[in-house]
Amino acid sequence: MEYVIEMLNIRKEFPGIVANDNITLQVKKGEIHALLGENGAGKSTLMNVLFGLYQPERGEIRVNGKKVNITDPNVANNLGIGMVHQHFMLVDKFSVTENIILGSEPSKAGRINMRDAIKQVRQLSEQYGLRVDPEAKISDISVGMQQRVEILKTLYRGADILIFDEPTAVLTPQEIKELIEIMKTLIKEGKSIILITHKLKEIMEVCDRVTVIRKGVGIGTVNVSDTNPNELASLMVGRDVVFKTDKTEANPAASVLDIKDLVIKDTRGVAAINGLSLEVRAGEIVGIAGVDGNGQTELIEAIAGLKKAESGTISLNQKEIQNLKPRRITESGLGHIPQDRHKHGLVLDFPIGENMVLQTYYKKPYSKNGILNYKNIYQKAKTLIKDYDVRTPTEYTLARALSGGNQQKAIIGREVDRDPDLLIAAQPTRGLDVGAIEFVHKRLIEQRDRGKGVLLISFELDEVLNVSDRIAVIYEGKIVAIVDPKQTTEQELGLLMAGSTVTRKEGEHSNV
Repeated sequence: MEYVIEMLNIRKEFPGIVANDNITLQVKKGEIHALLGENGAGKSTLMNVLFGLYQPERGEIRVNGKKVNITDPNVANNLGIGMVHQHFMLVDKFSVTENIILGSEPSKAGRINMRDAIKQVRQLSEQYGLRVDPEAKISDISVGMQQRVEILKTLYRGADILIFDEPTAVLTPQEIKELIEIMKTLIKEGKSIILITHKLKEIMEVCDRVTVIRKGVGIGTVNVSDTNPNELASLMVGRDVVFKTDKTEANPAASVLDIKDLVIKDTRGVAAINGLSLEVRAGEIVGIAGVDGNGQTELIEAIAGLKKAESGTISLNQKEIQNLKPRRITESGLGHIPQDRHKHGLVLDFPIGENMVLQTYYKKPYSKNGILNYKNIYQKAKTLIKDYDVRTPTEYTLARALSGGNQQKAIIGREVDRDPDLLIAAQPTRGLDVGAIEFVHKRLIEQRDRGKGVLLISFELDEVLNVSDRIAVIYEGKIVAIVDPKQTTEQELGLLMAGSTVTRKEGEHSNV
């Protein structure tokens, strides 16, 4: 059997942790091969070894049957291996083409030949159906487009084997569909793909084979056609996973959040939220369904005090909070799991232990007269790390060294532990594996059952349908419908999210 990539008995250690414990991965030419595992299972580490960012303690790598020594990413590039990282490596101020050619610029007489580069990027973009404007500035294009730039970067360097690290974690459902088509095109053009993911739906849809890693150990490789999501989930987590969230009927009480006629402008001065009204009561989870870019971000930021409201009111526990300072709002009873964990959720260069008290460090028992009590801070962090199963070598490890999913669990632990009256959960399971998703959903429902209000914003429709007691559909900055998750379907939600009005036959449940 001819394999394009063979990683045989790879062992990679970090201080106090074995990230890859003698793992074997074999990829055939022309296949999409999934690498599946929980957060922190060692998937990204294994691929960083293949890409030359880490050196293994043991094991060997073969490319097209030949033993190789990949000492750095340039060696990987020369061997035809390219990597599309989970957190993009792009320079915001540069154009698409400038980012793509960075480090391998075409030059004539010592000068960069920009015209040729733009032409080449345009040609590659068309060949693989990527539809990227070579002259656009990175800061002006969507996250989905930025990812395509990363793909083009690897193709420009002549990659035949592409590693995608959690490529759909930051994409909207529409962008995910488009990415799957792009992957299929790449395979048709003779490429081979390794897909790091824990989204079982995507594996079933697009992959040929899947290798499962659990806690740094290879569990085995199976053909996707011979397996199913439940079997993959239990291989990955080591136990049966429940996909349907168990919950009793909600018993909503008084209003916790009351928004009336809210107007918020975006950075261009256009109304991103345009006369929006919404209520969340104690003891219920209200899910917001909508295509990205319909005002969700502005709404969350206005409630949390990160964005100014032009007009309208936001009341938390019957007190108006619009345009107050974020700390005042937090102290009024708000918990916020932000959608961008790096920008708004963590200080990446602080230890994970100190990140656990970012909302409470200035209070007793964590500080007295402005002096921090590190013993109490790290004691608290230890408890939260255990309660929320945050996989970290120690509580002193820097936040940036944790996998994305474990960073997310740390934020959720910090916010839920404060027991807020209203919890905003924005993309709370983005980048989490099925075991961790199940855990987070249970925690959200626990908050609800303890009489708290939860506002859930998610692009995963099955999550919104599964967890919410009511679903508010947002379109062009307004709530256009409130639906009962038990009475609606993904199809109906999709239509409402696209701005259609859904009419039902007489006798059926109304959508507003």
